[in-house]
Amino acid sequence: MRRLAVVRVRGHVGVSREVEDTLRMLRLTRVNHCVFIDDRPTYAGMLQKAKDYITWGEVSAEEVALILRNRGELVGGKKLTDAYIKEHTKFKSIDDFAKAFVEFKAELSDIPNLKPVFRLHPPRKGYRGIKRSFVEGGALGYRGEAMKELLRRMR
Repeated sequence: MRRLAVVRVRGHVGVSREVEDTLRMLRLTRVNHCVFIDDRPTYAGMLQKAKDYITWGEVSAEEVALILRNRGELVGGKKLTDAYIKEHTKFKSIDDFAKAFVEFKAELSDIPNLKPVFRLHPPRKGYRGIKRSFVEGGALGYRGEAMKELLRRMR
């Protein structure tokens, strides 16, 4: 199994109810929101259903740590810090937690009061087109290892 990052690329106008429900179940209610999931078959079906509105790909511990450090938010609007991780979990830092998270030895729910959705900055240099798939030169659908580059641009 692998960890995937899923980012919503397109807005809500003209979205069918079925796709909108799927996006809500993935907790992707707004553009540039990101969630981390695993690649279970149930998630795979949801990704295929919403593929015209999202992009996704594999992530490593580096990217997870980058997102947690820059965009991790606790209930109450506080930022996620190494000190908070050390105090409230068995991990020493965000990097240690990210490594365990990618190896399925930890879950985001292990961090108390962490919001599961990450509100990212729009990508620097923009998307390459939000109506075409990644394979055709756009921004939608599965992008594999190229997800790392997108997350770095959206940090």
